[in-house]
Amino acid sequence: MALRGGRRCLRVLLVLRGAALGRGVSSGRRDGGEAPQHHELRAVLRKIIDKEINPFVDKWEEEGQFPAHKVFKTLGQAGFLGVDKPKEYGGMGLDFSYRMAVAEELGHIRCGAIPMAVGVQLGMATPALTRFGSDELKKEFLVPTIAGDFVACLGISEAGAGSDVASIKTTAVRKGNEYIINGGKTWTTSGCQADWMCLLANTSEGPPHRNKSLICLPMNLPGVHVAKKIDKLGMRSSDTAQIFFEDVRVPSKNVIGEEGKGFTYQMLQFQEERLWAVASVLVSLETVIQETVEYGRQRQAFGRPVLHNQAVHFRLAELATEVELLRSLLYRTVDLYLEGNDVTKFASMAKLKAGRVSREVTDSCLQFWGGMGFTNEVLVSRFYRDMRLLSIGGGTDETMLSIICKHMEILPSK
Repeated sequence: MALRGGRRCLRVLLVLRGAALGRGVSSGRRDGGEAPQHHELRAVLRKIIDKEINPFVDKWEEEGQFPAHKVFKTLGQAGFLGVDKPKEYGGMGLDFSYRMAVAEELGHIRCGAIPMAVGVQLGMATPALTRFGSDELKKEFLVPTIAGDFVACLGISEAGAGSDVASIKTTAVRKGNEYIINGGKTWTTSGCQADWMCLLANTSEGPPHRNKSLICLPMNLPGVHVAKKIDKLGMRSSDTAQIFFEDVRVPSKNVIGEEGKGFTYQMLQFQEERLWAVASVLVSLETVIQETVEYGRQRQAFGRPVLHNQAVHFRLAELATEVELLRSLLYRTVDLYLEGNDVTKFASMAKLKAGRVSREVTDSCLQFWGGMGFTNEVLVSRFYRDMRLLSIGGGTDETMLSIICKHMEILPSK
């Protein structure tokens, strides 16, 4: 799985030529363009995808799991798992736009599962640790995660608490210098292979928004039980676990930041998570459309190519327009975020639109493939299954609509 030559492309070209020779790097996404450093980063990542990932995706999808440690080590050595993390912990020290460039380029992977798992490693399990964790915790958990030596997972969702994070039941009770953890998590991406979990648990009996803490939980501790790997409709090569905790003892120093601030820390990163989800599907949607165009040229129906039907090529043109509009909304939101603005409304709009456009594109394109689209032999059927998750995971469509309504002052804020 090692990328050949150039010592991992000189760790992405010596961190993109010293961040443009000390001038600093910003999003570059003004007037629809990108900085040259974004293109260099994309080019290095694309080589890894083409040589080290895509040739094996079909096999991993069939097996129901990709080798996370091998893939993450490849990405970590090249710097992609810490692209916007601090240099002192092994990151590249770039701004958030580079994480978005990574997410968008990962869309060239011929499945949705691996970009999702990378998103957990880079942007879901580690942001709170990066921002609020102690130096000791960062050295123990963040450094090996950025390097790709550790696989991380995020323990938030439970059987009765998905989008409603405040209602989780898992507890971490303080006993001396330890917490004793009981409960369980489900829908845990990479949970079967993870070395540690960023766990959200109730650490007091207080109000639900102020009684939770985030804890770095090693997955090899006694009492941690990976109950099963969940059999899913899509995202087949990303393992998703149901996990139970039975009197798991964790040092109190493993709490990230302040006790009781876990809910707040988690909410702070939700917008970044949702923007990753949007960015990671753009190229995949374009690929589905383009492959449908090419198949429509070849497939004959009633004596002419399917693509020559106006209903078909007009529909494909509409879908391509929707994807480009989604990209524009994403880029605008990222620029506003980089300028320090609250982008909760725009990120929610982008997440909502991404889920709906993904369903629209994959469903329409699968229809144009006819019977072939109903098989597992073509990419469109894989993305039809994979992208259905986008309207559910990371906040449902309905949750996004509620957030948008509150920001429009249609509904009162809690």
